[in-house]
Amino acid sequence: MGCICGKCFRRFRSSSSDGGNRNGNRIKFGAFAGRKHSIAETWVDVVPVPSHNLRLEYCALTQRGYYPDTPEKENQDSFCIRTGLQGNPNVHFFGVFDGHGQFGTQCSLFVKDRLVQLLSNDPTLLGDPVKAYNSAFLTTNEELHTSDIDDSMSGTTAITALIVGDTLYVANVGDSRAMLAVNQGNNAVVAKDLSSDQTPFREDERERVKLCGARVLSVNQVEGLKDPGIQSWGDEETEGNDPPRLWVQNGMYPGTAFTRSVGDSIAEKIGVVAIPEVSTLQLTPNYPFFVVASDGVFEFLSSQRAVDMASRYADPRNACFHIAGESFRLWLEHENRTDDITMILVQIKDLTNV
Repeated sequence: MGCICGKCFRRFRSSSSDGGNRNGNRIKFGAFAGRKHSIAETWVDVVPVPSHNLRLEYCALTQRGYYPDTPEKENQDSFCIRTGLQGNPNVHFFGVFDGHGQFGTQCSLFVKDRLVQLLSNDPTLLGDPVKAYNSAFLTTNEELHTSDIDDSMSGTTAITALIVGDTLYVANVGDSRAMLAVNQGNNAVVAKDLSSDQTPFREDERERVKLCGARVLSVNQVEGLKDPGIQSWGDEETEGNDPPRLWVQNGMYPGTAFTRSVGDSIAEKIGVVAIPEVSTLQLTPNYPFFVVASDGVFEFLSSQRAVDMASRYADPRNACFHIAGESFRLWLEHENRTDDITMILVQIKDLTNV
């Protein structure tokens, strides 16, 4: 069973089939507005799925954000890839974890390790992956609460993908994202989101946390600069700079812009939960690749733009580098900093209709 975890590995694999830049591990993201984005930590490998005679060729990348006001701030993102779960060569796990708060890094690392351990040890995994996912997330959340990590105002989101034969299960907690490339013929490849951001922009999530006692207001509303009675914020594309957040009834905390996470024990009291939303998809030859990534990748970059960029490269490493580089550039177009950027791109090779 293979295990690859973010923040500890860098591995490059040369590829004679590279469809784009051939600089290999010399690729850099370049300089934008005088700020140079250095090489990220990456891992590239291939794993077979013998039951369906296909291969998964993947690259994982994680890069600390650019924080001019806090230059020592560490990368709170992490990732985990575990191949051959339960000794089964047809079961593989890919996860990205975006920590937040003072102890976000510790939360991200704890969840990265514990979630996949629980899945690996769950006897129901192959028979009922959705049940196994729910159990693993809820147990991980409880164990984080009782660990030595202070998760009262810290936690992590989690976007994960589980391959079981030719079936893809995506489990999401928070506002990171999974998306799929769909080949529609005539060189047209479109993006299909496999997760839905769990934020107060979603009416169902907003109403759910309100029933648990949360006030849902933007920072400007809390500070009296906008009418708190207005409970409509447009969409994330236009209102992302002052999004609706969750607050306790008589306080100015916790201020989370998401409605689900692992950890965040104070926010849990007003409706933030660790229950994942799980989607299921049967893979076909029309699905060339999928991506799981932290919200740092997609803050200013659309899923479709990411698919367009990735489709230009036969080597998943180069696809990851260029998506991350574009995300970095767009951050600095809009703000004076960037978020941490982490993604896993998985190419689906040799799958045929049976």
